[in-house]
Amino acid sequence: MTAPLLIGSGAGFSGDRTDAALPVVRTLIAAGGPAALIFETLAERTLALAQLARRNDPAAGYEPLLDALLTPVLALCLANGIPIIGNFGAANPRGAAARVRQLARELGLPAPRVAVVEGDDLSHDAGRALLRAIVGPDFPEARFVCANAYIGARGIADALQAGAQVVVCGRVADPALAVGPAMAHFGWSWQDWDRLAAATMAGHLLECGAQVTGGYFADPGRKDVPDVHAVGFPIAQLDQAGGIEIFKAAGTGGCVDLRTVKEQLLYEVHDPAAYLTPDVVADISAVTVAQLGPDRVAVRHVRGHARPEQLKANLFFHGGWMAEGEISYAGPNAAARARLAADIVRRRMALLGHDVPIRFDLIGVLSVLADDAGRMLAQAGPHEAAAEDVRLRAALAHEDVAVAQALLREVNALYTCGPAGGGGVRTAQRARLNAMSCLVPRDAVAPGHTFID
Repeated sequence: MTAPLLIGSGAGFSGDRTDAALPVVRTLIAAGGPAALIFETLAERTLALAQLARRNDPAAGYEPLLDALLTPVLALCLANGIPIIGNFGAANPRGAAARVRQLARELGLPAPRVAVVEGDDLSHDAGRALLRAIVGPDFPEARFVCANAYIGARGIADALQAGAQVVVCGRVADPALAVGPAMAHFGWSWQDWDRLAAATMAGHLLECGAQVTGGYFADPGRKDVPDVHAVGFPIAQLDQAGGIEIFKAAGTGGCVDLRTVKEQLLYEVHDPAAYLTPDVVADISAVTVAQLGPDRVAVRHVRGHARPEQLKANLFFHGGWMAEGEISYAGPNAAARARLAADIVRRRMALLGHDVPIRFDLIGVLSVLADDAGRMLAQAGPHEAAAEDVRLRAALAHEDVAVAQALLREVNALYTCGPAGGGGVRTAQRARLNAMSCLVPRDAVAPGHTFID
């Protein structure tokens, strides 16, 4: 019987805490068995930002916090045989891999074996032709920037079996970060659907970092979490039969219980009987969850079905410019003054010839539940009269940078052009990438790995 594998989470998104991985690695080392560390730092928005960064600087385009994430743990992982797997390559996996090797040199470490998993990028001529045929007349030919398919875990597993100590990925499916080391460790068949599904759900439980250990779960007075300021990141124990146990790094805050695990199991799962991934269709409709002890939960009876014949692909294309401006109003009648400021900006933009949709939010009164069309702002709510701390946000997206700049000037002009008492103006303008998704034939995507020497 092959020993269980421990897989620790070092990050759940781009911008996550950079000190979270160290307690995880120390826990993995103390356990003394086979282990791996994963960093999940990529989302659709993150990949779009990375593509923009690479267009401005061909050497950029990977996770900006790569150094900060790896520096505390790289030496420990290399010395203790714990491979690191991350999608922190984003839009430039080779650049990230080169940086990992350079970082090791700067830290005085032996040169690690770094592998790059590629094949997700469909921006080349053949990929573009394929996408053009699939999308049809809606394909954004003139504004196309790039496209990436969600690939599975085979490239990760192959790289680890070939001796990789660090595996750098771009757009692999999030659970694949855990499926790869599981397949490399246990040697399961790629048609062993139940075990593939178990590894996939282990990856799914880990992929959002502290979300399963009480961080995003915490709601004081309703769902209290101890020492959430020092929340520990999760570790999954996966056994030969596909059993999963979830716990957290030793000596950390947070909690792992039936509620946190159930919430994360269902997170972003549209159909519990058919959670589609590139490696398998996972079925958690008959899953059982049991508390084994403090901060330790078992997940059993994950089932799997044959992987889909198609892969999801995201296309990114130029989306013009985003402009945002904010100004605060305080004291009596604050909400009414903020509404008047919004009306002034809307009318001024139309007067200048920019009759375009503008989103207005009354932060502190109506923002999260508002909408781009402004329908919910059409009538004041009964609670607004009591609001004495309101921040107006105006935002628009437009192809013409001049229109974006006009909005920022009009928000800034509210300082003295009224209404009364406005202050704390902040404005920002940035280029946008828009996205669309489609399905591509599996055999049109050829993932694989290469070593960077």
